Amino acid sequence: MADSEAAGNRNLISIIREAVDAGVTLVQLRGKNLEIRAFLNLAVQASEFLKSRNIPLIINDRIDVALACEADGVHLGQEDLPLPIARKIMRKERLIGISVNTIKEAEESEAEGADYIGVGPIFYTSSKEDLRSILGFEGLKAIRNKVKIPILAIGGINAENAGDVIVSGADGIAVISAIMDAKNITEATRNLLEAIRTLT
Repeated sequence: MADSEAAGNRNLISIIREAVDAGVTLVQLRGKNLEIRAFLNLAVQASEFLKSRNIPLIINDRIDVALACEADGVHLGQEDLPLPIARKIMRKERLIGISVNTIKEAEESEAEGADYIGVGPIFYTSSKEDLRSILGFEGLKAIRNKVKIPILAIGGINAENAGDVIVSGADGIAVISAIMDAKNITEATRNLLEAIRTLT
């Protein structure tokens, strides 16, 4: 997950480029504290680059920005626009992911037509202020047993636990600090990928 706040004074597009070159297969762009025009400008730059690499771009929260930059989809939280309404706007051509923390939320998201769910937090993370219940491996497994759509696990995932997260039922992982806080983006990305390949 590419986060404008986590990037600080660094160029976020450069970070995305380095992570993609190292093997990242999907980018979710988040700009919680950016003004709408600044976020749109960032999204357009990210979209142009990622399209050249055939890497999907998911925009966090903002359906308008996702459509404007021709992103591949949008990721919504439980307090964002309801999924059925979002689907009417986005149509079936674009992906819609939903953040979930419980079995009930996961089942509802699948029933309403989510393309995937972001399950978490698996572990403690400082990347979110409004942290919900920590799920751990058992919570992830419980949700995996109830839904068939893809699961992206998020929250405190790093190279040490990424493989076990996949083994516990996730189809992929979404990270912020594990890459964004690293001194070496390329090395951090490759370590994550190696952890997944080694234990799966």
